[in-house]
Amino acid sequence: MTEQPAPNPTPLRDRLRAALPIALKARDRATASTLRAALAAIENAEAVDAGDVRAGAIEASAVGIGAAEAARRELSEADVAAIVRAEIAEREHAAEVYQASGQSAKAEELLAGAAVLVGFVDAD
Repeated sequence: MTEQPAPNPTPLRDRLRAALPIALKARDRATASTLRAALAAIENAEAVDAGDVRAGAIEASAVGIGAAEAARRELSEADVAAIVRAEIAEREHAAEVYQASGQSAKAEELLAGAAVLVGFVDAD
């Protein structure tokens, strides 16, 4: 019987955030861009639906600092991993499209970005 590796205790989002300054210091623009895109996708998933926000009469509006703030969605670790996996799948699909159209350099760039993200998801 083989032992299962212990799950990584550091949340995926925190690992992505920690890797970004390292990529920037190394001047690895492709990795930094990939990490920024994945973090942005996570942030976008936490955003409040526009349908939840309703405008009303001025006299009925909230008053005071932060009174009109809406709480962001709370994502579980599984939600964050699913978002990163979707980013990987999107890059792989786009790479196939670029490869089919004869733009192999762009396809390789997208596949390299997908590989960066796979390294984070597979660490779980």
